[in-house]
Amino acid sequence: MTRSVESMVDQAYSKPSAANPIPGLSAIAFAVEGPAYSSENETHVAYHPQSLYLVGTDGVIAAVLAPDDPQYHAIRAELARLNRLTSLTDGQVLLPGFSDLHLHAPQWAQAGAALDEPLERWLGRYTFPTEARFADPEYADRAHRHLVQATLARGTTSVLYYDTIDRAAAINLAHVCAELGQRGFIGKVVMDNPESNPEYYREDTATALAETERFINEVREFAPDSGLDAAPPIVQPVITPRFIPSCTDAALEGLGELAARYHCFTQSHCSESDWEHHTVFERYGRSDTEALDMFGLLTDRTVMHHCVYLSESDADLFARRGAAVAHCPLSNAYFANAVAPVRRYRRQGVTVGLGTDISGGYDPSVHAMVRLAAIVSRNLESGVDASRGAAERGGVADALVTLDRAFYLATVGGAEALGVRAGRLEAGYAWDVQLVDVHAPGNDLPIFERDEDPAITFQKIMNLSTPANIRAVWVQGRLAHGTLA
Repeated sequence: MTRSVESMVDQAYSKPSAANPIPGLSAIAFAVEGPAYSSENETHVAYHPQSLYLVGTDGVIAAVLAPDDPQYHAIRAELARLNRLTSLTDGQVLLPGFSDLHLHAPQWAQAGAALDEPLERWLGRYTFPTEARFADPEYADRAHRHLVQATLARGTTSVLYYDTIDRAAAINLAHVCAELGQRGFIGKVVMDNPESNPEYYREDTATALAETERFINEVREFAPDSGLDAAPPIVQPVITPRFIPSCTDAALEGLGELAARYHCFTQSHCSESDWEHHTVFERYGRSDTEALDMFGLLTDRTVMHHCVYLSESDADLFARRGAAVAHCPLSNAYFANAVAPVRRYRRQGVTVGLGTDISGGYDPSVHAMVRLAAIVSRNLESGVDASRGAAERGGVADALVTLDRAFYLATVGGAEALGVRAGRLEAGYAWDVQLVDVHAPGNDLPIFERDEDPAITFQKIMNLSTPANIRAVWVQGRLAHGTLA
């Protein structure tokens, strides 16, 4: 179908001129030409061998042209003349950026260590002392910068962060994300229950609520809404009770009121482990999901982490409220005592994305979570007790998450959970993109044939790629990592 440039880009773009002979191109910041992988739907990742992606000055994909489009070559030539065209080289391919729906920023300082304890002991012995150190602003800034750079280098364009109870530390993380160009959803943690938290690392209820409200306003003040549907603020505040056991009823009620007043995102841990799940039930006589909903913390701007033990009625409540689940396959292997039934949640209409859960999970790469989501789903479907016959191992039917499904969770699912129009390489979506180079120096991808089946190459990328393969990362059209040279 023949389309004019005007029909593909905003009608406010400039008219032809001697300096800009093709209508519309004044509002095109740059274009990228090359192959790409993007989810066609939840079960299939499509390969597009050659397209021209026109990215507007707002960081949104204005149009995607195939080589057979009548205007492809004229537009390409004009953008090349204007020095706004990047053509990928052999072995380079575009993927949507990944969303990490659960990451404890201060725990990056202990990532890879202390994973041999049960959750409740791990928190008290290792994690709370680590997080308390972030009251030191220099230490917090150094750790935050290292983490944001590390996740960008792994293709992560959006992150839903926990920080600490210290408002100034959480503000620092928001500024670091804005400066370095990562889309950050930042939570100042609330934990006020004197029965569950050490004296050196907790706030009283009134202070926790006041500091949370102040944090919301401070973040919104320096990161005002852009006014564009496809380009919300690069950083946003998130209401963050650590989890129910760490909070008093008064704090949870107050946070629910703040969520309603400010229409903020909310996040918390939900049914993560046997211990947490049963602790909440003993306290309220209802599930974690029902208790969070009771306090107004389960909304269409909610992401709950882990959610391993959701009953069918819990998952139905998630779907009705429009709340999302962050599936964290690595940390669940250490602390959850079970595998989350992701396929069941999706069948019930729940939005699901992936989370690294640094440092309950030690790997900051969502690429790794894609692999692990596929792996643990196999264990869930087949069962794991080798002493039992195949029919008696407790496997769950239709639980398998393929690489294509996991990729969908990392891209489309994560973006939908965060309310960001991203995760697809289509017109109208933010240019949140990672450039993968299968021939990058120092990489180990076993690709030896130029005409290898693209589906096989995709599987190798998802299973074997490392940060060495990720040559560039854009967020909302801004180059946030790497170089195009």
